[in-house]
Amino acid sequence: MIHSLFIVNQSGDIFLEKHWKSVISRSIVDYFFDAQNKAQSPVDIPPVISTPHHYLIPVYRNSLYFVSVCMTEVPPLFVVEFLHRVVDTFEEKYENIDYFSECTESSIKENYVVVYELLDEMLDNGFPLATEANILKELIKPPNILRTVVNSVTGKSNVSDTLPTGQLSNIPWRRAGVKYTNNEAYFDVIEEVDAIIDKQGGTVSAEIHGYIDCSVKLTGMPDLTMSFVNPRLFDDVSFHPCVRYKRWESDRILSFVPPDGNFRLLSYHIGSGSCVAIPVYVRHNMTWLSGGTSGKLDITVGPKQTMGRQVEQVKLEIPMPKSVLNCTLTANQGKYSFDPVSKLLVWEVGKIDLTKLPNIRGNVNLTTGSSPASTNPTINVHFTITQLAVSGLKVNRLDMYGEKYKPFKGVKYITKAGRFQVRM
Repeated sequence: MIHSLFIVNQSGDIFLEKHWKSVISRSIVDYFFDAQNKAQSPVDIPPVISTPHHYLIPVYRNSLYFVSVCMTEVPPLFVVEFLHRVVDTFEEKYENIDYFSECTESSIKENYVVVYELLDEMLDNGFPLATEANILKELIKPPNILRTVVNSVTGKSNVSDTLPTGQLSNIPWRRAGVKYTNNEAYFDVIEEVDAIIDKQGGTVSAEIHGYIDCSVKLTGMPDLTMSFVNPRLFDDVSFHPCVRYKRWESDRILSFVPPDGNFRLLSYHIGSGSCVAIPVYVRHNMTWLSGGTSGKLDITVGPKQTMGRQVEQVKLEIPMPKSVLNCTLTANQGKYSFDPVSKLLVWEVGKIDLTKLPNIRGNVNLTTGSSPASTNPTINVHFTITQLAVSGLKVNRLDMYGEKYKPFKGVKYITKAGRFQVRM
């Protein structure tokens, strides 16, 4: 499937390459560089780049390009998912594993040996082999200072001499013989709202991307079932391999034997056909003075009264036109910054105080001869709301079968709303 993998930084340097079959020359990446030069942004690069004898499938994560090389036709999404899995394993997104705190060029260079060991185990002769966190943690020990010193003195590596216990069972994602003094299970429901709002406040389009992240610390081999009050909300669902798909297809019930530790149980999508309530509103006004060389900007952001929850981590990003020279603004809450090179105005608000709504106002200077009519930008609003399901998703009940356990210490639900755009 995958013959080679090249990791490229933003400067266009290939600082790591891995080959599972025959060695492929670095010159093959030139086709990727040509596509990169034609694209205006990383997301505009074609997902599959065809060459006379190869196919390049790139993924952009953390300012790095992971370019895989295939010599035969393969399902592109299969390769893309594997590359994302590699990055998630490196940076510990939701796995109970501690290799690197973040997947950056410096962290990869500092842990070359561990990176190559992980890639060797995750892919065998070009095909995915071990991608579960429990298996990888038993195969390759996470790096630390003491283990690095011992390996340097003894000449040993981080690779274990014994086969992981999960590989010997029909449940490879869970370690055998797990024991805990206190049995606990936590489930976090996270939702990201992506919407476009017109200047009158009407919703042009809105959709929700949701996740259910779990932290399960249970003894033995527990068998859990989770049901929802309104499972028909889901338009598209992606499961962890532990979920029994036939049970979901017939009864809309999640039945699974969970991995040990942290993992992502479910990813779902709720399309624009459903009614999505936007938790915040933005009042904006931009007027241009005579001559078209300057204007006034006035923006106020506030929560909808029907939400009943506090809006936190509010941040507004306004990509200004190239004709804008600088901005002289005053914010009654938070702080703002304007980058004269990228023309990006960022206002970090924080929490919204209902007694005094956040407001920013001031002057915007333009170059001489520019047209004010073409300088109306969009406003990107990012925010977070805890303990709130924007989609209205509710968990009905959570049951456990098999051995007897003490009651769960707690089940918590945290919902985060994401971002939307306001057209001025």
